[in-house]
Amino acid sequence: MGRVLVWLITAISFLTLSLPALSEPKYAIAMQGEPALPPDYAHFNYVNPDAPKGGSITYCVVGSFDNLNPFILKSLRTTARGMMDTIYGNLIFEPLMQRNADEAFTLYGLLADTADMDPERKSIEFHLNPKAKWSDGQPVTPEDVLFTYDAYTQKGRPPYSDRMARIAKLEKTGDHSVRFTFNDKADREFPLIIALTPIIPKHAFDMETFDKTTLKPLIGSGPYTIAQVTPGQRIVFKRNPEYWGKDAPAKRGFDNYDQITIEYFLNANAKLEAFKKGLCAIDDDSDPVKRERDLDFPAFHRGEVVSETFDTGIPPVVTGFLFNTRLPKFANPVVRRALGMLYDFEWANKNLFGGKYTRTMSYWQGSELSALGHPADDREKALLAPYPGRVPAEIMDGTWKPPVTDGSGQDRKVLKAAFDLLKSIGYLVQDGTMLDPDGKPFAFEILTASQDEERLAGIYQRTLEKIGINVSIRSLDGDQIQSRKQRFDFEALIGSSGFNNSLSPGIEQIGRWSSAAAKTEGSFNLAGVADPAIDAVIDAMLRARSKEDYIAAVRVLDRLLISGNYMVPTQYNTQQWLAYWNYLEHPKKTPIFGYQLPTWWRKPN
Repeated sequence: MGRVLVWLITAISFLTLSLPALSEPKYAIAMQGEPALPPDYAHFNYVNPDAPKGGSITYCVVGSFDNLNPFILKSLRTTARGMMDTIYGNLIFEPLMQRNADEAFTLYGLLADTADMDPERKSIEFHLNPKAKWSDGQPVTPEDVLFTYDAYTQKGRPPYSDRMARIAKLEKTGDHSVRFTFNDKADREFPLIIALTPIIPKHAFDMETFDKTTLKPLIGSGPYTIAQVTPGQRIVFKRNPEYWGKDAPAKRGFDNYDQITIEYFLNANAKLEAFKKGLCAIDDDSDPVKRERDLDFPAFHRGEVVSETFDTGIPPVVTGFLFNTRLPKFANPVVRRALGMLYDFEWANKNLFGGKYTRTMSYWQGSELSALGHPADDREKALLAPYPGRVPAEIMDGTWKPPVTDGSGQDRKVLKAAFDLLKSIGYLVQDGTMLDPDGKPFAFEILTASQDEERLAGIYQRTLEKIGINVSIRSLDGDQIQSRKQRFDFEALIGSSGFNNSLSPGIEQIGRWSSAAAKTEGSFNLAGVADPAIDAVIDAMLRARSKEDYIAAVRVLDRLLISGNYMVPTQYNTQQWLAYWNYLEHPKKTPIFGYQLPTWWRKPN
């Protein structure tokens, strides 16, 4: 008997050593390296864990809404603020894991308290927190996760609708666990994207009507419930006293108001007047000259309104004039390059912005990911080898800069350089009108959504007219311009490269710049970028295993975007600015992603 027992122990030990090592469930997962916070962390380091709870706040936005479901295409997308919101917080719907705003890309447990990701990132298993509940008291289950992906795939909007294309298998593995197994289309970032995907309750949604707009309050797992909806005007959120996650480390110090109201205004002027009267708690105007002028009102002089700037550690969002390259008039990159030369930043910065802005030249400006000041290394050259001549020499060696004018608004040398470039491909001026190679007048329309955008478009319009290009400006309200964007029904507009920027660009770049997204209605690839070189380098970025390979891929993407002239970048200021009524208070520390409104609170009494 003893010999048999020894043999069995030896055999089991041998089999155990022969099996592949299993990863262990983690409280947090990072895109690169290890999480900054330890397993026993009590809260994120940019919150006040003892922030007082109570009171109310009203946020004000320009626009409207006709739908509360943020996951479908048939709506004014992203305008029902607060449901899933990067600024005001995820008040209704939550993801499996929560992002730490003081790390480049690290997620900590939320609906899922742990994640078990294999070293090759071919699969990830989430263990749902047994405490997680929907606002109606029902538990969050693996069936809810499965239903979420079924609903998004069948009837959701991009990017949610595309995620199952990278999943080989999605299965329930226990009473509180689900496993995602990925196929060859997935990349190393994709498990984190899955962790950030908002989960919806199976029992509260009807698959048949999921893609229909609704103003009925929706059930979620978040800290608030919807108390009141005034269509197009107001959404009132009430704190859920039974919120399951109020003591979770990733939520400690967040969600400090009893009531959050979001008011909608037709234009920025109406919103500003509401702020001055105390209806709106916060004003976030980006124009430094305008905001100094707008702050000249009694409450500010009495100290009842506070003005403050916040430093961030991320690249600025690239904004500017964006061309719809699906149209023949913008298909030639040489044309776009000439148009890019004609934004007079020096004049605009001096006359409109008090010299407080910096010219935008890179999509990751001011970071190690930027092509500016960094000559292409061997890794970058290898990525570009299949696409010779795609990047001009001065962009390859990191020395490129846009033309600099004398700031007079009449710098003829820049006008001549742009004109000569157009002339080299068959354009000419006849009777003061620029004609394309087919003899047709070269003209286009810029859509604007605010008075600030209209003013900026007017500057560009006047410069272009000097070489015979007729530009018209059409102002639309937020609903109209959102609808036009979704259908790609525009020639040019003042847009951005995305809602935010990051030190860890990833899968969202597919939605912004890929050939597939260019053909997908509702995607963020407004410019219609469809370039095999860009597709290849995004893939290389997502598959990079070392930091060096990752940086090289992002820099090549930056070089290709700069070379493509899909946008005429304008200007930025790295500091965030807010004016707010002094009944508000915020944590002392500002994380690298900037101020976090969900961590603010109202002073007692």
